Amino acid sequence: MDWASVLAEEAKTSPIIRSDLLARKHDIPLQSLRVTLRRQEKRGLVERVRNTIYINRLASGFSVRDLAVAICPESYISLDSALNEWGILSQSSPFLTCVSIRQIPPIKIRNEQIRFHSIKKALYWGFGEKKTRYTTYKIAEPEKALLDWIYFRRKEQQRVDLDEFDFHLLSRSKLVKYVKKYPTTVLQTLYPILVEQQFAA
Repeated sequence: MDWASVLAEEAKTSPIIRSDLLARKHDIPLQSLRVTLRRQEKRGLVERVRNTIYINRLASGFSVRDLAVAICPESYISLDSALNEWGILSQSSPFLTCVSIRQIPPIKIRNEQIRFHSIKKALYWGFGEKKTRYTTYKIAEPEKALLDWIYFRRKEQQRVDLDEFDFHLLSRSKLVKYVKKYPTTVLQTLYPILVEQQFAA
């Protein structure tokens, strides 16, 4: 079997390979396919991430967001990554920050990382969808991303410095509405900003 051709064909529709699905598709025992994929990894054609998930290095336009969706489809991008993507925070994060109701260990692949933050089900809301070349990922609304950021900073007892945020791109009414669903510590942190800053109309 010409695995370079198989992987090139798979790369047309997804940069992510699930060994269980690929084994079923080609009617190959899963253990045999794992051995094959280890060989392809030595050739630099795939990269194992965890369990049954591999990155197809023949896929062009791969985004780490594709991997986040494969690892945890119900997660959404938030915190630094979402704030940077919306233009609210100019400083980019060295890793992709996601939020999920599940506990998921961090992922590291070459020069990229994904960090998942576990959130209560009651706070799992406030996101929309965007597309990569291959898939659709969830991303927090700007206001939700900011509140998540404050929430986790306070929860992890880290410094909350909002000097570099562009509040003109945020809706004050949404912040007021959304913050009511968070612990009071988030409102206490946000209150001076609501008083002092100018927001979007």
